[in-house]
Formats: sequence, structure tokens, C-alpha cells
Amino acid sequence: MKLAFSTVACPDWTLDRVATFAEQAGYQGVELRTFGSGSTQFACDPALSEPEKVRRLFAPTGCDVACIATSARFDDALSPPIIGHILDGTPKGVVDTGWAVELAARLEAPLVRVFAYQIPASETRSSGVARIVDRLELAVATARNTGVRLAIENGGSFPTAASLSELLDRVNNPLLGAAYSPIIAAQAGEGASGGINVLGDRLFSVKLKDYADGKPQELGKGGANAEATVQALAKVGFTGWAVYELDRAWLGTPGDPSEVLTSSARTFFRWIGKSFEPSGTARGVLSVR
Repeated sequence: MKLAFSTVACPDWTLDRVATFAEQAGYQGVELRTFGSGSTQFACDPALSEPEKVRRLFAPTGCDVACIATSARFDDALSPPIIGHILDGTPKGVVDTGWAVELAARLEAPLVRVFAYQIPASETRSSGVARIVDRLELAVATARNTGVRLAIENGGSFPTAASLSELLDRVNNPLLGAAYSPIIAAQAGEGASGGINVLGDRLFSVKLKDYADGKPQELGKGGANAEATVQALAKVGFTGWAVYELDRAWLGTPGDPSEVLTSSARTFFRWIGKSFEPSGTARGVLSVR
């Protein structure tokens, strides 16, 4: 498996700093959070730069853009309920996904992260699932022939691997898989190992987090048992992206995240029996010990 970190850890960093740091800290990739064209919420939002410039920043580091992480979701209610599908244009989640897929393709990023999200209490699950599946099928179509795949992250009405599988089974397209967050699944009673096994080869990426007293921590310093997730991934021979997510952007954690990100990378490689040895590019820094 390959290690990346999410830029929710460093919303105030420039893309240049993100790319340089990723190489120095031993990461093999970066998940770039985006809020869409014109957004200035993150200094490192890839939408703020030309894709060619972003590729030039990352190329000498040997680190990849692992994923474009979006807020795209497919749960908007139809309005009016019966004829809304006819009157509405393309659903916003599909439009947002199409934009992100185009960006990912130009950045040569393999994944775009999306959400299914919340079915209202006033709606039956079967109706909500059918609406979300219809929109997911449209969203997946935007990725055809681009080299990009969509990864749904669990949450909302789909907190577990088992519930995500309901959507994956219905869409049944190799361009759609899961971005699995074990810490979210655990809140719904699902263990990481079980979730990983349920998803099988439809598991595209995994979120690694750790918390103590509600505050984000470096890997191994909280109570999330991230090591068990990493070992479960290693056991099944997972070759995708493990993405360390330090929720500094959302929880307002003060200070520079460099030390936490660096220590977490070293911990991850120790867990899988490898070590970081600086040698010029991130692709050449891992050696089995």
C-alpha cells in the first residue's frame, strides 16, 4: 500500500510547500481537498492553479496527487417530488463530480472522492437509495475514458462498508469503489478488518485517523487503533492509498502540522515493517528492515 496525507491538515500551506513537504516527510502522495472553481477556503486548493503548474510542482518530488477530495454528494431531494427529475437540470452532485474528474484527469490523479450521504427521515430508504444510485450512475459516466475512478466515502446514511456495498452493487461499475473511513464505520459497530473484507477489490483508498479527547492526534497516539487497520490492509495485500487525515482544518487545531505529519509517516512505515531513508525522491525512500 501507498501512504498519502490529506491537505485538511494544512489548509494554509501553498501547493509548493505541500509538494516539498510530502517528499521530505516520506509520503508517496497527497490527497488534495478542493471546494471547486473559485474557492479560496484552502490556500492549497488545486482549483486555484493551472493543472500544468500543479503537475510541475509535484513532478520533481516523486510524490503523486493521490486523490481529488470533493464535497460532491447525491442526496438532494427532488423538487417538486414527482416531476422534479424532469424539471431539474443535471443534479449538482453530478456537475461537481464531472468538474473534479476533469481536474483529476489533467493532474493525472487516479481518484475523485465523493459522498452519497443522508436520506431524510421522511423518505423511505428504498426511494433514497434509488435516487442516489441514479445520480451515481450519471457521475460515473463522467469518468469514462479519463483514467479516473470515483471513490465514495462512508458516512451519513451509509456509515459502513456493508451499507456502501448496497450502492456499489446497484451501480456495478468498475469505475466506482470505496474510500473507506474505519473510524466512521466503528461508530456504527463495524470493525475495520470486517469492512476491508466486505469491500474486497472495490476498496480504492482508506482513511487513517487518530483522536484523543476529541482532538486529532498523530497515528498511534489516540484511541482509534489505526495500527489494526494498517495490519488488516497489509494482511489482504492492499495496494491502494492509505490517506492520513489530520482534521486540523475542521477542528481548528493550532500550530504547524509538520511534526505530526512526519511522525505519523514514520509510525505507518514502522507498522508495515519499512523505514524512511531520504534518497532524493519519495518513490525511492522505502526499504524493508
